[in-house]
Amino acid sequence: MADLETPEKLTVDLLAEIAGVSDLASLEAVRIRALGQNGVVTRLMKGLAALPPEERKAQGQANNAVKRAVSQAIETRKGALDAAALEARLAEERIDVTLPVRPEATGFIHPISQTMDELMAIFGEMGFTVAEGPDVEDDFHNFTALNIPEDHPARQMHDTFYLPSDGAGTAKLLRTHTSPVQIRTMMSTPPPYRIIAPGRTYRCDSDITHTPMFHQIEGLVIDKATHMGHLKGCLEDFCRAYFEVDDLPLRFRPSYFPFTEPSCEVDIGCARAGGELRIGAGDDWLEILGAGMVHPNVLVNCGLDPGVWQGFAFGLGIERVAMLKYGIPDLRTFFESDIRWLSHYGFAALDQPSLVGGLAR
Repeated sequence: MADLETPEKLTVDLLAEIAGVSDLASLEAVRIRALGQNGVVTRLMKGLAALPPEERKAQGQANNAVKRAVSQAIETRKGALDAAALEARLAEERIDVTLPVRPEATGFIHPISQTMDELMAIFGEMGFTVAEGPDVEDDFHNFTALNIPEDHPARQMHDTFYLPSDGAGTAKLLRTHTSPVQIRTMMSTPPPYRIIAPGRTYRCDSDITHTPMFHQIEGLVIDKATHMGHLKGCLEDFCRAYFEVDDLPLRFRPSYFPFTEPSCEVDIGCARAGGELRIGAGDDWLEILGAGMVHPNVLVNCGLDPGVWQGFAFGLGIERVAMLKYGIPDLRTFFESDIRWLSHYGFAALDQPSLVGGLAR
């Protein structure tokens, strides 16, 4: 590309160099050397001023032809290099849709949801059906119908979240247990009943073993022949299936609940050693739920004749049994939305509740 080259020779040399570049950076370098402020074609155009007038026109036409040819060649080569770069990128980023999708973890089932599914599966094997009710209740369904006196501590503000009364002056509250579902079932459908009532409940309490919102599951069986022995057998089968211990010992201790008579607390056998708790045979006991025969006053409040109908009820905290089965030490972590905690204690989406080979018959 010397200055002494003829326009024709210069054109041939520049076009050959342009055709030989393999990337955009090299092409830009050729453009600057040819058409830049100090490029060889630019210097040719500036040299026209020194030529005699009779030569200037012919030389100017020749120089313009060089400039047009070089500019067009650069644009053409740039388009080809851009297309090649795009093809290379598409080839590199190409997705082979003929391959199966690579497995990716999309999330985990929360231990509360998993435990609730397990409990419903076990009680479903026993013939229970699921019943539901509202979280916002009234005083009658939450307390009065359950034979809870007006001076009972559970009615006080420090235990119950009270809400403004409705337009009819009825006191509203967040249910403190799922027992109102039992009341609504007995008042809206004819007996017999064999239901479980899982759901959220609310109480003014917060520490390592209590939270303002938690989950319960309660059971109710009402017919003409059910007795305390049926209650014991039902809870024995449930506890052994849920904790996956076939010979899990149970103990029934007398207790008091306003809505059952007689009432009992249910303990399961355990062993404590080295700071660990092991469910099963051992020298210690752990309370897990309350139960009893439905109080005659509750039946009367629901329009049932206690001389004809009788049955049992029980209730347990879902977080509590989940903590015991899966070794979760702090109740509050259930509600902290920590993805690290969930990835450790959570369950894969395809996990199914296990009945440990089925219930004892």
